[in-house]
Amino acid sequence: MPLCASSLVLSPSVRLITRCSTGKAAPDQESRRSDRSFSFSFPEEDLGLVRKFKMSDFVVCDRVSVGHQGRGDEMIFEATVTDSESPLYNSRVVLRELTSVQAKRRGRRALQVLKKLVRQRLMYHAYAMQVHGYVSPSKDGEDDPFILVHGYHGSYSLRHWLQLSDWLPTLEATLALDEEWVRRVGDDTIGGPAVTRQLRLIRIIMRDLLIGVNYLHSHGLAHTQLRLENVHLCPVDRHIKVGILGNAVDLHNSDSKGTDNLDRKAMMIAFDMRCVGFMMSKMVLKELMDSANFTKFMSFLNKGNDPSCLREFLLPILCRNLPSTNTGLQMLDRNWGAGWHLLSLLLATKPFARISCLEALRHPFLCGPKWRIDPSIDLVRWGLGSTAVRMAEDYIYGRPQRRRLAYFIELMELLNPHPMLKNWNDFLHGRWRLLYCTGQHIGLTLRQPPQRTLIGNAYLTFTRDEDANETTLQLTSEITFKLMPSSSWPHNKSGPHGSLLINSIVRTTPGRRLYLKEAETSPSRFSFQESVSQLMGSKKWKGVGSLKELPHSLPSTKLVHGELDVKMNLEPSHANVGEAQAVLNEVRIQIPPEMFDVTKLVCGTYIDSRMMVLRGVNGSALLFTRS
Repeated sequence: MPLCASSLVLSPSVRLITRCSTGKAAPDQESRRSDRSFSFSFPEEDLGLVRKFKMSDFVVCDRVSVGHQGRGDEMIFEATVTDSESPLYNSRVVLRELTSVQAKRRGRRALQVLKKLVRQRLMYHAYAMQVHGYVSPSKDGEDDPFILVHGYHGSYSLRHWLQLSDWLPTLEATLALDEEWVRRVGDDTIGGPAVTRQLRLIRIIMRDLLIGVNYLHSHGLAHTQLRLENVHLCPVDRHIKVGILGNAVDLHNSDSKGTDNLDRKAMMIAFDMRCVGFMMSKMVLKELMDSANFTKFMSFLNKGNDPSCLREFLLPILCRNLPSTNTGLQMLDRNWGAGWHLLSLLLATKPFARISCLEALRHPFLCGPKWRIDPSIDLVRWGLGSTAVRMAEDYIYGRPQRRRLAYFIELMELLNPHPMLKNWNDFLHGRWRLLYCTGQHIGLTLRQPPQRTLIGNAYLTFTRDEDANETTLQLTSEITFKLMPSSSWPHNKSGPHGSLLINSIVRTTPGRRLYLKEAETSPSRFSFQESVSQLMGSKKWKGVGSLKELPHSLPSTKLVHGELDVKMNLEPSHANVGEAQAVLNEVRIQIPPEMFDVTKLVCGTYIDSRMMVLRGVNGSALLFTRS
């Protein structure tokens, strides 16, 4: 628990008597007697650069350090070295008083880490908080607290910086950003100035943080406690300082051998990368600084959900106002959703699937446009899906936009990462929300219907039937809507709610989607070959994939349906049979026919952890996102 400035009392003997900000006394004499079994004797020949200090070497300030993340068993305050013979004479340091057994072990571990990194001293001091030594306990006081002496890198941690009301200009002034920094990071000129400035600053901080973490990993250490509270931004050398390495883990543990040691090393590095992902999410999405929102965020990940679906999950939290006003959402959506892609790799459910520091430094989200990064095929798929989602959210009726979106869906089908039936059986189960249909507009039109109905969301839910074969699934189509009470559309879209449920049994079998050749295609008919060839031949998509000739058939999953069971729920005030029939007809007009009659869904052509494309009997494509 951090201490307030008025809670520090200095006695004439320079004995530090501390009280918590809540008024509770520090650990008493009896609790400290239990720490006597923990020895802090360091042989002189093993000290290296670790120095011994005495309390008479310091003048302790009358305030504690604000942002060094003190705990209940740690007391943190600033001091000035007064020993003229010390190389740190007249410099400011931080004294960290460790009282419990666990805290003392963290302090000793920090000194051991300093000894391990002493050979690369310059790099270590550039990216990690410098540890100078410790205060030698008195000979007759074995129960004295262990006091660690480390460098002063500013009172604010990165969390405190981000909590300032004017954090953006303050951080820019602290880092003294100039044209050289702009050139090194890349000058992004797309979008509003506020988004561009914030994205540039986050790129600098993230890259500096990844360089420091990679330095630890390359020297056989994992930090295991990377948090915004443990990271500091030094205004002197403008580098990120990683906090005390008291819980650092030795990746080359001699107790483990062979494969076990390699797995342990990969697990520890993956844990650090997950912590970096949490830090990035809080830096970009300020809504996650709220403990309630971050609890929902952690609950989503702890339940085993795929992090690639984070955008769909966080959209209601981030878009309580207009989506265009959310700066973090704009930053993550840039460059074909590159920010969401990096976040999903940092927070991957499987530890061995998480990205490394070097790969993250080459990711397009952290590289400016002036750095040419060749995207992988996975990143191309991600960009196609992200752009299709954003275009569908714009709800544009123009023919050029609809034609472009149809091109993107066809490219997704061409680059389908899971064409085999066994992959569909793994990914298909779950709830999917309908985003777009190439054959019909969804929702409001310019018609004047007799029964005003506002469509909400349309879902497809695939549930595994434990009693049947693994290829047999229970399919439920759910459409929610509202009934407008007046003849003219009111500004307040409120009214009685209703829902339409269609249940069916679906069986998946292997299949292929065939395309007509250009010679067999009538001139007036829309040709898959022509549309994809035009897009693949453009400058932006030139070289994507290794296909020299587009195929005339693609593997797909055939859907075989059983009988249908249709139910419609209306509120009690609208239980009239005539009105119910009118509402049903209006809902059927506004939604794609495949959502009402699921037997018209004939095949699946694209699926991954976050998106799915199903084709209807008339050739229209339905784009879904996992909900």
